[in-house]
Amino acid sequence: MPKLFTKIRDLRNYIKTAKQDGGYTVGFVPTMGYLHDGHRRLIKSSKAHNDITVVSIYVNPLQFAEGEDYERYPRDLERDISLCEEELVDVVFAPSDEEMYPERPLLRISIEGLTEVLEGQFRPGHFSGVCTVVLKLFNIVNPNRAYFGEKDYQQLKVVERLVKDLSIPTEIVAVPTVRDEEGLALSSRNLYLSPEERRSALSLYRSFLLAETLIKNGNTEASLLKKAIEDFILKHPKVRKVDYVEITDPELRPVQQVKEGDRILLAVWVGNTRLIDNWRIGDAKVRGHTQGRGF
Repeated sequence: MPKLFTKIRDLRNYIKTAKQDGGYTVGFVPTMGYLHDGHRRLIKSSKAHNDITVVSIYVNPLQFAEGEDYERYPRDLERDISLCEEELVDVVFAPSDEEMYPERPLLRISIEGLTEVLEGQFRPGHFSGVCTVVLKLFNIVNPNRAYFGEKDYQQLKVVERLVKDLSIPTEIVAVPTVRDEEGLALSSRNLYLSPEERRSALSLYRSFLLAETLIKNGNTEASLLKKAIEDFILKHPKVRKVDYVEITDPELRPVQQVKEGDRILLAVWVGNTRLIDNWRIGDAKVRGHTQGRGF
């Protein structure tokens, strides 16, 4: 059974003792809970390279705008602790809102070129909330390494830049997206989907395979590929709208002609559920269904 901490001071003292007295390395997996096989992949990655693995379970209110799904976001701490026990997690940190934010933070964080595009355009303030909680958690856990899924690729790049610009002594480890047997990227929000909606949600993954086929046939113009992807997704009955389809280089800079290693990123409403996904161009010949929503 993992050690459960709900107080910042108690966890800090435990980590300090483990690192100073035991010389242990600490791996950290920040999550919003309702854990699934994507989180298992993150945990396994941490356990393979660290003496102690800490998993945080906290639904961060700062990264939700008014009208988003903060109140209904799935929560089940007992279930999450059980999964952590199966994976031999050493520590679970599950603080309350009052513990994390005795007062609402006045800090606002932005990273030029990264936090105002894509998700930042459609969810203003989202990444400021993400950066605030990540910084706070890093200060509490003091990890040697922290594990983030490529499923939230923009978030991964934001955190990487945050750590680089602030000289935070934590290595950020990216873990590939985990998909189910039909290709749907694992996400806690998949719980919202009805069976019909789930079938339509498979269009996201299948649009990536369509793009790979078009590229293989010599179609490398980004604007044409984006239109083909969007048109394909919108043909599915439960798809309500597409917020964006973008193709960028690995650093999220838009491209005009695509090449292997570039990223397709999209956000799609299936029914009342907003799903995001991304794909590294060239992966169709490299990966099978391999990480889900980490944090």
